[in-house]
Amino acid sequence: MIEIEVKVRAGHRQVKDALKNMGARSIGVEKQSDTYYNAPHRDFAETDEALRIRCVNGTSVLTYKGKKLDTLSKTRREFETAVEGDAARSILLSLGFTQSGHVRKAREIYRYQDFIICLDTVETLGEFVEVELMADDDHSSNLEFHSKRIFDFLEKIGIHESESIRTSYLEMMLEN
Repeated sequence: MIEIEVKVRAGHRQVKDALKNMGARSIGVEKQSDTYYNAPHRDFAETDEALRIRCVNGTSVLTYKGKKLDTLSKTRREFETAVEGDAARSILLSLGFTQSGHVRKAREIYRYQDFIICLDTVETLGEFVEVELMADDDHSSNLEFHSKRIFDFLEKIGIHESESIRTSYLEMMLEN
C-alpha cells in the first residue's frame, strides 16, 4: 500500500468545528507510543525511511515506511504487521538495530468520505492535523491526483497547502 499523507501544525478547536459542519464521523481516540529503530547497515535518517513499533492499548504493530515519493506530501510505501511488542523489540535489537527515538501522542481520528483525519497532540511538540488516503501500489501513478484531493480537503477546513510539513514527529523531536 501507499500512504498519501499531509501533515500541518493546526489548532484542533477550529478543525473539529469544520469537521463537524461537513459531517465527518468520529472514529475514536488513541494513546500511541511509537519507538523508532535504525538499521545497522544504513542510516534511515539519510535514506528517508522509518521503522517503528507502535503500541496502542496493548496492541503492537511493526511498520516500515519507505522513502517519500513526492516533494509536497509525506507519501510513502508502507508495510505493517501485528507483532508482540517486547519480542519484536528484542529481535530488532539482537539483529543490531538501535533505538533512535520515542514519540508519544494522543490521536483523535475522524473519517470523511475516504479521508482519514487525525488530530494529534504530540508530547513536547503540540497540535497537528494529518490527513491521509491509502492507495494500492498500482495506483501510484495517481499520487499527484490524490495529493491534490487532500490539499483541496484541507482548504475546505481553512488550511493552506503552504502550511504542509514533511518533517516527521521523530525528526522534529530530534531537532529539539
